[in-house]
Amino acid sequence: MNIQRTLLAIDRVSAWSGKLFAWLILGLALVVGIEVFKRYILNAPTAWIFDLNSMLYGTIFMMCGAYALAQNAHVRGDFLYGSMRPRVQAGLDLTLYFLFFLPGVIALLYAGYGFAKLSWIINEHSNVTADGPPVYHFKTVIPVAGALVLIQGFAEIVRCIVCLKTGAWPARLKDVEETDVIATQLSQSDTVDEDARRAAIEQAHHIHETAHQRGMGDGAKK
Repeated sequence: MNIQRTLLAIDRVSAWSGKLFAWLILGLALVVGIEVFKRYILNAPTAWIFDLNSMLYGTIFMMCGAYALAQNAHVRGDFLYGSMRPRVQAGLDLTLYFLFFLPGVIALLYAGYGFAKLSWIINEHSNVTADGPPVYHFKTVIPVAGALVLIQGFAEIVRCIVCLKTGAWPARLKDVEETDVIATQLSQSDTVDEDARRAAIEQAHHIHETAHQRGMGDGAKK
């Protein structure tokens, strides 16, 4: 139970950071809208907008990585993975975590810290445009994001070890899913009867569970 609470606590940290920085998408949309208006309506493009777009998008992409890992939402290319037993999945995941994940993320954290430190020392500004904005705060995102992904990665490694011992994946922090949205929309509909509503929700849950290789709630069955 202590291990499970620790895993869920790490999931919450990743979820908190991901959802917090996801709000930057509003700023990104606003910046893009301003640039489109100035460029095509006023015929007065702004040079620094390009740098700001890159920094906002890069921050969203980097800082949401741990959240995606916590929700088991990273892309999987192996279509055979879903048909494997949990212990086989865990063994494969554990091998890949040690072979590729840990070396890659540790290298990202180490190099990112060096880039960020040097950027602060020299008061680095963007050289993409003339009189570009400062980028040292943006480069600081690299080691911070790497640290969050690394912490979440340790939680995933522990999950693999627990699954190898028990034959079932440990519970994962549940977040709002597409099936929750479907259920909410159907509950507010006046044109769908109760039987049809229940059947649609059950079908949505079935599709959702089939599409995911690992359970997000009570863990996969043996």
